[in-house]
Amino acid sequence: MAPRAAGAPRLFGTDGVRGLANRDLTAELALALACSAAHVLGQGSGGDRAFAVVGRDPRASGEFLEAAVVAGLASAGVDVLRVGVLPTPAVAFLTSTLGARLGVMLSASHNAMPDNGIKFFDADGFKLADDIEDRIEQGLDESWERPLGGGVGRVRDLVDGPSRYVDHVLSAVRAPLTGLRVVVDCAHGAASTVSPEALSRAGAEVLALHASPDGLNINDGCGSTHMESLVQAVVESGADAGIAHDGDADRCLAVDATGATVDGDQILAILALGSRDAGLLSQDTVVSTVMSNLGFRVAMQGQGVNVVETAVGDRYVLEAMREHGYSLGGEQSGHIVMLDLATTGDGVLTALALLSRMAETGSSLRDLASVMTRLPQVLVNVPGVDKARLGESPEVTAAVAEVEASLGATGRVLLRASGTEPLVRVMVEAPTAEQATAAADAIATVVRESLALD
Repeated sequence: MAPRAAGAPRLFGTDGVRGLANRDLTAELALALACSAAHVLGQGSGGDRAFAVVGRDPRASGEFLEAAVVAGLASAGVDVLRVGVLPTPAVAFLTSTLGARLGVMLSASHNAMPDNGIKFFDADGFKLADDIEDRIEQGLDESWERPLGGGVGRVRDLVDGPSRYVDHVLSAVRAPLTGLRVVVDCAHGAASTVSPEALSRAGAEVLALHASPDGLNINDGCGSTHMESLVQAVVESGADAGIAHDGDADRCLAVDATGATVDGDQILAILALGSRDAGLLSQDTVVSTVMSNLGFRVAMQGQGVNVVETAVGDRYVLEAMREHGYSLGGEQSGHIVMLDLATTGDGVLTALALLSRMAETGSSLRDLASVMTRLPQVLVNVPGVDKARLGESPEVTAAVAEVEASLGATGRVLLRASGTEPLVRVMVEAPTAEQATAAADAIATVVRESLALD
């Protein structure tokens, strides 16, 4: 692999290395990243040979990228335990419980099929800190001595990975799901086998939707980003609830029996109260991001549950949880982290916990979700602006202040500079959708005029 150009943008994004497979994310890059990760993370202690767990989602490109990653790790002297198609949280779980030095997951999550990505986990099953990712990236340009003979890594397959993972997630079930009819949309992704199996073993009557991955159909009009067919299936089948995963099943959204969607904020609220009632919510605190709906904060305050906010991204939620000892956190997108049971967002675990809460209370999902009222939320992206000057524009500051004064305690405004594009995101919550739209459009106009690129 050719050395990276000086001043090139950081290779790792907010969730590993991601891009168009075979153009941005090539076999050569995957092999080089695996070699470097082996040197940074794969050093065994006491002369023991280190090993890595490698999994993927069903994308066609995952086949050649998996081969490249396995080759890179083995060529650097790390043994490889190949687990095949499994959710991202399953790879994290197996990494931590099997004694691996690192884990590698090949997935682009909810992205369209042509994309792919590489995520690394440390020996404890956690995503890597920025400084560790930087060391891996720096290692791409470093020369190293290749092991020879018996020093190269060996490769074998773990055939019982799915059953180990399903056994694990069933620990989230406090009440059997007997009598519940559930539709689960697997997005033709990594949970197509394990999610229906886990729900069925927990006692539910399960209708699996979009659970026939062929390498090309992942996230194609289905899953957590396209819930129309799930809504239809729930209503037509008379199901009690619907569950939607994304391609790598690290997130979970839901649908109630009437066809209404239940987002990550509502799921987090339901699980927070369930954990609090069971005495399992550490410090009576839940962690969410600044993008969580204001209705979530109001509901938690009314129930005596503290809310800690972080920047957008499940890694930041997890950082706050680990630093302060909190047990539950999540995002509106459906990334829910139950730190007592998992090291990352886990859509299957979340689904089981949510449905178990229905079973133990005898309440419908609609009734449980009514604990919070979602305020209308409007998000406007303003492209082609100088996002670096966002905090320096008096015109923008004045526009935001005017809207905040008009909304008072009934709404809020949030402006964020995109981390990857030259645009600013304007988010407004208000008592009505009309108010939110008008306010967001007004602020967006000022942002567009005041921060226009020369």
